[in-house]
Amino acid sequence: MLKFWKFLPFLKDFFVSRDVQLHKKALGILLILTYAFFPFDMIPDFLSFIGIIDDVVIAGFVLERMVKMAPQSLKEKYNVVENT
Repeated sequence: MLKFWKFLPFLKDFFVSRDVQLHKKALGILLILTYAFFPFDMIPDFLSFIGIIDDVVIAGFVLERMVKMAPQSLKEKYNVVENT
């Protein structure tokens, strides 16, 4: 969870950088909005710690997709490593 906060400057630059193509920015926004407004939880959040596991997995997936779409210069600037 602590690594999420490291992604905030990356996300800001992802959306303001001229190096990121417009369709990739649009897809990034779509991924974030879909995650934020998708009403279905595989594990209900009221089940304490276990309930947030699906949220963490989906957030990780969204961030991973955005890293894959980012130009190499942005990945190097933030020392973001993409999993292959």
